[in-house]
Formats: sequence, C-alpha cells, structure tokens
Amino acid sequence: MKESSRVDFKHLRQDFPMLSKTMHGKPLVYLDSAATSQKPQVVIDTITDFYRNHYGTVHRAVYELAIRSSEDYQKTRLKVRSFLNAAKMEEVIFTRGTTESINMVAYSFGKAFVQPGDEILISAMEHHSNIVPWQILCEDRGAVLKVIPMNEKGELLFEEYVKLLSDKTRLVAITHVSNSLGTINPIKEIVAKAHEAGAKVLVDGAQSAPHLKIDVQDLGADFFVFSGHKILGPTGIGILYGKEQLLEQMPPYQGGGDMIETVTFPKTTYNTLPLKFEAGTPMIAEVMGLGAALDYLQEIGMEAIQAYEHELLRYATQKLEKIPGLRIIGQAGQKGALISFVIEGAHALDVGTMLDLKGIALRTGHHCAQPVMRFFNVSATARASFAFYNTFEEIDLLEQALHSIIPQLKP
Repeated sequence: MKESSRVDFKHLRQDFPMLSKTMHGKPLVYLDSAATSQKPQVVIDTITDFYRNHYGTVHRAVYELAIRSSEDYQKTRLKVRSFLNAAKMEEVIFTRGTTESINMVAYSFGKAFVQPGDEILISAMEHHSNIVPWQILCEDRGAVLKVIPMNEKGELLFEEYVKLLSDKTRLVAITHVSNSLGTINPIKEIVAKAHEAGAKVLVDGAQSAPHLKIDVQDLGADFFVFSGHKILGPTGIGILYGKEQLLEQMPPYQGGGDMIETVTFPKTTYNTLPLKFEAGTPMIAEVMGLGAALDYLQEIGMEAIQAYEHELLRYATQKLEKIPGLRIIGQAGQKGALISFVIEGAHALDVGTMLDLKGIALRTGHHCAQPVMRFFNVSATARASFAFYNTFEEIDLLEQALHSIIPQLKP
C-alpha cells in the first residue's frame, strides 16, 4: 500500500501525451475523466506493439502468433481477477463495456430467474444504462421495477431501501459511485440487506473501479461491472464479474464462435465459463491495452490514488462553493472525485462552451441521468471530474475561469 504523499502525481502527468496538448491555444485542463480517462503512453504502446509485432487471433490456432496472443489475453483476465479480488478467473467475462455488461446480466439473469410479479430494485441516481435494461427486462418478463429514493444531498434513503425489499425482489441493480452526483453508496450494507431478502445484487462500478480499491468478495456483490476506457484503458472493452454459481445457471447472451462446445443442427452445447459468454472474435487488442492499464494502476496503488483524488475533491469543493451564484448539485457525505454544479441564470452548455475557450474540458448536460436532473429541478449541470493526473493548479485555473465568465453569462 502506497500513501498518496509518497507518490509524485504531478510527475505521472508526463506519462499521458494528451495532457501536454493545447485547446484553443490554451494548455489543456482535462476535467472529464468521469466520461472517459486519458491514456498513459504504456497503454498506447502496448496496443501499437500488439498490432505491429504480435498480432494474431486467440483460442483458434496453433501457430506461434496465436499462441502468444492467447496467453497474453488470458494474462489480462488474471490481472482483472486480481484487481477485483474475484475468487476465480472463470468469473471474469470480457464485454464491450459497462453498458453491455449490464444488458448481458439483464437478459441472461432475467431469463434464468425472473418471473411475472417479481421485482427489480434500482436507485433514483442511476445512469440510463442501469435503468433502461431493467425496464426492458420487466416489460419482457412481467416483472415490476421499483426505485430507491434519495434525499436533497444526493444520498440514498437506506431505510426506504430496506422497506422496498421483499421475497419478490430478485435483483438490486445499484451504482457504486453516481456519475452525476459523485455519491459513494454503502454497497456492502446494501448487498447484505439484499441477501437477507434472498435477492442478488449487480453493482455498476463504472465510476468506482478507476478510483477506489475494489474487493468484490468483501463487498459480497453477485455481479460487478466496469468499462476499460474509464480506467486508463481503450474503448470497446469492459468487464462483467459474476459469481460462478450464478453464471453457470444463466444462458448465454449471444451465440457464435468460442461460446460453443459442440454444434449439430438438432442441438448445440455451450462452452465452459468464461467463454460461454464471449461469442465471436473478441476485442483482443483492447484486452491487451486494459491489461497494461491495470498494471499501471496497480504500480501506483489504488489506495494512494483514492487518497490523492479525495484531496483534489476537497480542495475543489472549497474553491467552488465560495463562487457567488454557483450551486453544487450533490453534497453527499461520501463522494467520489467529481463536482456537478449550476450557475444561477446560466445554461450549463454556455458554461461549458466558455470554459472550452479557456482550455478547460468538462462535461455539460444531463450526464445520462435525466431522472436525477428532474429530482434537482435542473435541466443540466456542468461537471468537473478529477483523476490522479489532475493538479491543484488546474483547480485554481477552473476557479479563475469561472470568476471570469460568470459576469458574461448574466442575462
């Protein structure tokens, strides 16, 4: 375990080529890591080296290139198992991202376990990707979708959650860290209560895996999902962790190559885990890139990253909450490193456009969380999200830029 004070985070910025770029002639201040993270050179090099020097398919040939590709591909699966502290490598499924992982569970778990009248619980702060698949499942299976409410701070009402649980609850799908509010939910406690009711739990870890140390066995999660592109890796690769006994009982999500054992016209039998859920030629280069990203993160230490990013969050909160006319949306006691805010009398799109001209990149809009926006009675927010490659000086630049543009935004 490395303490944040022992890691030279400012020096690590040199590993990220994009952070030395300019935008509109200004040094780039990248504050949109919740949407997608920048990539260290080692990830870029790993993908380039694979395509240039080692490219070959996996699982399907005996020539040297294919054997090496297959070995490196499986090494990444082992790295993910270690990163999540999963019990077995077979519990790690490669997908295209968090969204596909959730849809996979909604389809396969739903087909295996959800009957008419059963209930699925989600929360009021979910990303659309953790809402829509469950709506589709409930419509298809005749199940009922219920929503855990939250308060004005953006914290789930735990007692109301417990009341919603019943013997009809089949699954609770919950975000670990809200992408629109930053709220860190008490997953371990949520899982424990769900299990008492006989329900399973899927944890959306898209915003937690890049920033917190994850231990799926300690959390007790039945499913945990995240995306590679938010965790320094490439786009097009994601992870579904699932407990082996559940995955064994679930039908495959797609049919095709690799996911089969034997195929005849009358009947097909399916491959063992994890290949049962990995139909078709996989995202080989993307898997290699994810492996390099995980190595990079593990070398720094997730505890050190979490501690440093918390310092960034605290510093940014102190700066922004003093700006006249600026209101922070989401002030939970436990937050990840992002701040959503609105400026009185100004639209978030205008805020983002004017900050862009000053070289500051942040997200504006509803953040794929329209129910959250409605709850707080706003149409959109501006969101500054931080990663360990950000600095306190960049937060100062954001503060100065906001002071500069706010008078121009007044009607």
